[in-house]
Amino acid sequence: MTLLALTATGIAVMVAVVVAVLFLTLLSASLIRSRRTAVHAAIGEGTTEPAERPARRTAGPVSRRDFLRRSWVSSLLVFGAQFGGASLAFLWPNLKGGFGSLIQAGTINDIKQQIQQTNQPFYYGAGRFYVVPYNGTGKDPGTGVDYVTDGYVIPGLGLMALYQRCVHLGCRVPFCLQSQWFECPCHGSKYNKAGEYELGPAPTGLQRFPIKVQGPNLMVDTSVLNPGPPRGTDTIHEPPQGPFCVGTA
Repeated sequence: MTLLALTATGIAVMVAVVVAVLFLTLLSASLIRSRRTAVHAAIGEGTTEPAERPARRTAGPVSRRDFLRRSWVSSLLVFGAQFGGASLAFLWPNLKGGFGSLIQAGTINDIKQQIQQTNQPFYYGAGRFYVVPYNGTGKDPGTGVDYVTDGYVIPGLGLMALYQRCVHLGCRVPFCLQSQWFECPCHGSKYNKAGEYELGPAPTGLQRFPIKVQGPNLMVDTSVLNPGPPRGTDTIHEPPQGPFCVGTA
């Protein structure tokens, strides 16, 4: 298993195992020491040694106070290891080119081909974004939106990157094949294929990331999370193509 494969559940399991092992180790050590002390005492009672021979020093049993003190120290060490592991797990995606960094989503041709074959946006889980086809102008005079100026759209490229979270309460928004809209399963907010607000309690459209072209590859800068377009923005003018996957309130 590599550090990259660590998840919150995996870390929790590892911490629980470490705590159990430390506890059993301390308990076993205490029992073994008590048993050795009892054995030495029994041997001493059954033999006669010269008075001039110095008494052999044996380790005494661990008192309750010592046991509790060692348990507290071990707990602090485990907490430190847990905190360090959680911090590393939180920072690792950024160190390895995950969410919060500039991500190579794939080659532009492959992304477009997958979108065409599946009839849905390209999803990149590690970066928490969708790459959607976009052939609009990028401008809405009514709301002042200009995707080209803001770096969300590159003229002639035909792609845009959207954050996966609903701007209402943060649920992940799946794409509905039937309606060809993004539909939030939590409270029914709906966005068109460009992530622009259409229905529901969401205050704006989906948030989005700037994109760049690097050779044949599409680069998505997830370190820059920009607000979604305001309500009323509609640069593609595409109604739902079928029934909704999530009912409307």
